[in-house]
Amino acid sequence: MPFNLILIGIISLIGQVSILRELSVAFYGIELIYILAIAVWLLWTGIGAKIAQRSFHPTPQTIIILFFILGLIFPLDVSFIRGMRHIFAGTPGAYLPFTTQIIAINIALLPVCIMLGIAFQWTARLYVTEDRTLARAYAIECFGGIIGGLAATVLLKIGVQNLSILLICSIACFSSGLMFQSGRIRIMQRLLSVVLIILAVIVSSRLPEIDRLMSGWNHPGLLDSRDTPYGRVTLRSVLGQLTVFENDALSFDNEGTASEEFACLSALQSSEPKEIMLLGGGVEGLIYELLKHNPRKIDYVELNKQMFDMVEKHLPDEFIKSLHADNVDITYTDPRRFLKTAGKYDLIMAASPEPTSGQNNRFYTKEFFRECALHLKQDGVMTFRLRSAENLWTPQLRKRNASIYQALCEVFPNVTVLPGVTNIFIASVENLNNNPDTLAGRLLARHIENRLVTPEYIHYLYTNDRFKKIKTALNSVRVPINSDNHPICYQYALMIWLSKFNKRLAFQDLSTLTNDKLMMVTVSIICFLLLSVIFIIIRRKPHIQQAFLVGIAALIGMVLETVLILNYQTRCGVLFQDIGLLLTAFMAGLTIGASLSDRIMHSMRSGSIHWFGIITVSGLVLLNIITALLLIIEAVSGLISAGLLLILTGVFTAAVFAWARRQRTTDQSATISSLYSADLIGGSIGGLAAALILVPMFGQISAVILMTALSMLCLLLVRVRN
Repeated sequence: MPFNLILIGIISLIGQVSILRELSVAFYGIELIYILAIAVWLLWTGIGAKIAQRSFHPTPQTIIILFFILGLIFPLDVSFIRGMRHIFAGTPGAYLPFTTQIIAINIALLPVCIMLGIAFQWTARLYVTEDRTLARAYAIECFGGIIGGLAATVLLKIGVQNLSILLICSIACFSSGLMFQSGRIRIMQRLLSVVLIILAVIVSSRLPEIDRLMSGWNHPGLLDSRDTPYGRVTLRSVLGQLTVFENDALSFDNEGTASEEFACLSALQSSEPKEIMLLGGGVEGLIYELLKHNPRKIDYVELNKQMFDMVEKHLPDEFIKSLHADNVDITYTDPRRFLKTAGKYDLIMAASPEPTSGQNNRFYTKEFFRECALHLKQDGVMTFRLRSAENLWTPQLRKRNASIYQALCEVFPNVTVLPGVTNIFIASVENLNNNPDTLAGRLLARHIENRLVTPEYIHYLYTNDRFKKIKTALNSVRVPINSDNHPICYQYALMIWLSKFNKRLAFQDLSTLTNDKLMMVTVSIICFLLLSVIFIIIRRKPHIQQAFLVGIAALIGMVLETVLILNYQTRCGVLFQDIGLLLTAFMAGLTIGASLSDRIMHSMRSGSIHWFGIITVSGLVLLNIITALLLIIEAVSGLISAGLLLILTGVFTAAVFAWARRQRTTDQSATISSLYSADLIGGSIGGLAAALILVPMFGQISAVILMTALSMLCLLLVRVRN
């Protein structure tokens, strides 16, 4: 039976990573979908754990059948997710209606999550009947999660594709019929296990063709598609035009003029752009355009090497030649990591993707701009671009642009914004040259022939009415400054996306609530008092008290986990492999906490176990305080520090779970579904609250401080003796 608990943990984590990644691609890489999907995953798994909690008595054979069904669900799930745009008759390249998206997410996740929830409940019930504890069953499942996290890390690092990873999950499920040793296994069940494994192996031999076929459903003219640690890259060629998609969202094509405009207008701001740093965008043609200005050196920093290698061989000859020019040095690393050891430059161009996620928002913060400023020469120039609108900005778009613009102005005293479908932001410590005659003269002196950026176009950009109005508009907006700790731009990006489905949201601004200090204090006090009343009332209802405390602890743990991962993402860059390791650290903490707590309480007298709860919740309070202090002094800056805090978060979260089980009842099987469901549902709420409300509205540090207050309230639930 322990093997099945471990297997549940393994396939839960690997399956979650893989299926959520498929959903992210299906909805064009919008991070909100990923967050919603995680919440839905935890919710349906919790509901699954409540199904048939007492009316059905599981056997080892029924649990193996569950694993067989799970193994069949994984490939069917991928087929549904990749084909959902056609199933729901979506317009190619357009978003499905938001309601349809929510329905599709639930259809995709419901079967696998329900089965996983039932599988844990049934397996744990069999396990605890053998004189073992629920806390130990929980620890064993979490240990499986550690194995799953490490496996996901290794598989992604060595380039195994997402579809292959899910097929590995299926084979692991089918193998349960062979490896299970407790009790007699029917010959037909063993035979079925062998047949399913053989079929999966046969399918694996044709997996590249199947993967390409399913990718082609949404991409006619498909050249190639590959999963990388930063998302899925897809190449398409239609009538000789190469188009590149990242997570199925259009990234660039090789026949447009966007690269010419960005590179040329940036380089013209420098009288002699000899040393240039380019952060991303090299395969778009930016290096080809920059070489026209005769730089002495270009340091090109590319985050995604797999994407670069994949796209390079399909680029036009002149683009390929520019990438391998003698004065071009390519480095594959995180741009912010590269900046820490970089030299001084005449021009720094940040060609990062749009700030629609926590991953990309870190290239549009005050701290990032400050890092760039440190590596500019005295008259150096820093530039970046933002897709926008030429004539009409919605309130949310205006505030998003203003939050970034004002962060830029915090670092650079001189900022110019060139209006258009794509806004180009130009910043310098010294005065910028906004004289179109001078800039046009530089273009002519460098003997550059362009398709779009001509002397006439330069005069148009710097003299039309939008040039003056855009700066006035950006200065007139009252908005929080986008920073690493307070990524307000990320919230605006989510609201801009949501406003595509509900126009009223384009005029809503939740961030203004945080500016009203009196209102925020009043609301906080009211919430604190209401929670206190709720906590006092449920002290008299033991079963509700147990589940509620476990849910609140899971909520606090998930908020801490989200904050620490977002902080690591901001400081060190998002390598999906590293995120897998961080998740593994949290699972390791859960394993240690559940196992260690169970042993400690087993040696304690029953009358004194309530003291263990007081110590555990007090430890959770102290952990929140320490985490907030470390974030304030920016001491959480690497994998080791973040990993240790995640381990401690897991330890205290699991300890509360173990204590709640031992506090009130001796019938363990009766508490499995309620406590496990509360744990998952609390985590679901915590993840949503942290990513969508607490961090964007209040910042990382304030979110942890709020969790400190909430964990203090939890002490009201543990001062009750048997």
